[in-house]
Amino acid sequence: MRPIKPEVFERMVALRRDLHQHPELSWQEERTAARVSEVLQSLRVPFRRVAGTGIVADIPGPSGVPRIALRADMDAQPIQEETGLPFTSVHDGVMHACGHDGHTSMLLGAAELLVAEPTLPAPMRLIFQPAEEVGGGARAMVQEGVLEDVAMVFGGHLDPRYLTGTLVITEGIVNASTDAFRIRITGRGAHGARPHEGIDAIVVGSAMVGQLQTIVAREVNPAHPAVVTVGRFVAGSAPNVLAETTELEGTIRAQDPAVREQILRALHRIAGACATSHGANAAVEITEGTPAVQNTKEMVALALDAGAALPMPPTVRPLRDANMGGEDFGWYLQHKPGCFIRFGAGTPGEESKPAHSSQFTFDEEALAIGAAWLHRVAITAGHRLRGGPGDGG
Repeated sequence: MRPIKPEVFERMVALRRDLHQHPELSWQEERTAARVSEVLQSLRVPFRRVAGTGIVADIPGPSGVPRIALRADMDAQPIQEETGLPFTSVHDGVMHACGHDGHTSMLLGAAELLVAEPTLPAPMRLIFQPAEEVGGGARAMVQEGVLEDVAMVFGGHLDPRYLTGTLVITEGIVNASTDAFRIRITGRGAHGARPHEGIDAIVVGSAMVGQLQTIVAREVNPAHPAVVTVGRFVAGSAPNVLAETTELEGTIRAQDPAVREQILRALHRIAGACATSHGANAAVEITEGTPAVQNTKEMVALALDAGAALPMPPTVRPLRDANMGGEDFGWYLQHKPGCFIRFGAGTPGEESKPAHSSQFTFDEEALAIGAAWLHRVAITAGHRLRGGPGDGG
């Protein structure tokens, strides 16, 4: 038995499959936004376009009460799909490999449930966000005012590592901060047969890669998860020529803001010292990414109350391990209280495929639970705002 009506579920599945078949990359979600608009129009929910392809919809409620916001992301990834699904992507090299097609469908399902309520405890805001995968969508939406007159904001992510029927609700950090770095090393070119006449940027870069790994291994408290990864190393033009320049690119992940700053300082220090020790120069460029996503005790309690109030109470559990993946929902939580959870979407007996994999998919039954929880947490939060019991019942 599903926690929503069969006809609502069927519409969600049909929409999810349509979106999955027509994925769009970050900032290019024009067709997706059009499909979202069509559904909102059919529900007679007012909406507007923001941040390019983003959509904000408002469901009216009592006056003088701030809004409860629910958010879904819409973009896909530059991945060639290999799932073999009958509704596989029609666009070569583009795929919904992270479940955003499901998130969008769930929020529209929740919208249908909210519109059907005879009365709402608070006005509701639905945020359909572009460009989560590149980390800029949430920030752009916030800058365009989507959190104005909002009291709380909620969202979630499908996760096949947990079985369908599971809500993963964790107090504290649930996603790490994400920053990118680029280090350009400049040495002096020379003939490969006379290395003493040059400064080999490849040698400098190789030494730097090793030294950067000591930041987490020897400078960060082991109790605070962190990652420094060099994922790109570009250098050289010919086998008999000393490379004059080398470029390293990588990612920094941290769960503690203080550790995040510590790593950034250490990266600048080590890059500079390593280059200087070889007589080279290093220019470090940091691209700020997303902040960590942190759920507070109060908001987790509200999320748990909403789960317990569902017609078929799901299994609730915390995250198994510290999650070093990024999620730009953190930008919303920089401004408003809220909670970000995970919806179990794995099928018993089937091996789950990792997010951002060419074979990623999920159990569509999870859509019903996701929509039901989004609906219930909005109602629960609205009652809490007005001093009610907060369970939405």
